[in-house]
Amino acid sequence: MDKSTRDALQNAKFEDTYIHTDGMPWTPFSDGIEIKVLRTSQESGTWTTLFRCAKGSSFARHEHLGAGEYLMLSGKMEVRGGVEKGGITAYPGDYGYEPNGMIHDSTCFPESSVFYFTNYGPIRFMDDEDKTIFVLDWKAVAKIGADSAASARAAE
Repeated sequence: MDKSTRDALQNAKFEDTYIHTDGMPWTPFSDGIEIKVLRTSQESGTWTTLFRCAKGSSFARHEHLGAGEYLMLSGKMEVRGGVEKGGITAYPGDYGYEPNGMIHDSTCFPESSVFYFTNYGPIRFMDDEDKTIFVLDWKAVAKIGADSAASARAAE
């Protein structure tokens, strides 16, 4: 069997993920923040998204229950108050890795921003007493993506 046939037979067992993100609708996530779900994995709990954040928006207090990584595409993100308060300020082209267990009191967007984000497990949103408000895991992210796709199809 030649290489091309072998490769074709092997690759037929799998499915690539290829998405034209420009054709996807932005879905509301929280006040001033929208999401596009690119992929979820029940095997690993990993999920990948694009977030679009309006100027002045922010993510509520949360703890990473799986590591996360991001790539800033546009705008400005201030994590834990930004560099002026001992945190991180991310600009377009900046990459960040957030280890499992990291708590973010404040993740703010002083400018309209878009970033690519992958998390390797859930994120626990919590109040100031560390009481859980909501857990965002691959199932919740997959539901957001499915609901968004269904809404887009209904609008056609």
